[in-house]
Amino acid sequence: MNRTAERGSVSIEVAVLAPAFIALMVLAGMAGRTALAAEAVEAAAHDAARAASISRGSSAAETAAREAAQKQLDWHGLACRGELDPEFESSVGTVTAAGFDHAFTSDVGQDATVTVEIVCLVSFDDILLGILPGMPGEKRVSATFTSPLDRYRSRQ
Repeated sequence: MNRTAERGSVSIEVAVLAPAFIALMVLAGMAGRTALAAEAVEAAAHDAARAASISRGSSAAETAAREAAQKQLDWHGLACRGELDPEFESSVGTVTAAGFDHAFTSDVGQDATVTVEIVCLVSFDDILLGILPGMPGEKRVSATFTSPLDRYRSRQ
């Protein structure tokens, strides 16, 4: 075999494989950021629903839920695009309504729950670097958690 025929083949291999390797690293970064964001949003929804369920009234519950969710997202270091705007829902028995008023105006002894949904748009702008055209610049991550109100505790 002639060694001169193989000269430069390593340079060609690196030139061909380097972009693929860089793309793989960017995709791994996107997957990792999405997984961490999903964990943070899940924890935020859990804490928000729990904070709402131990409140005495619907307006206090919404305030407590927002604060708990924001604290959890801040603790995880997750900066969502846009303002944090959780969705609130409550149910008494089998009847579901938007907001927490329905649960907090129910009679003592009834089964009531509060549900919080947190939605976060996770940005990939800083890791894409324009090398992967057509890749999304953000990913929507959401989580929902439901927490029961104490049946025998007075409400509002």
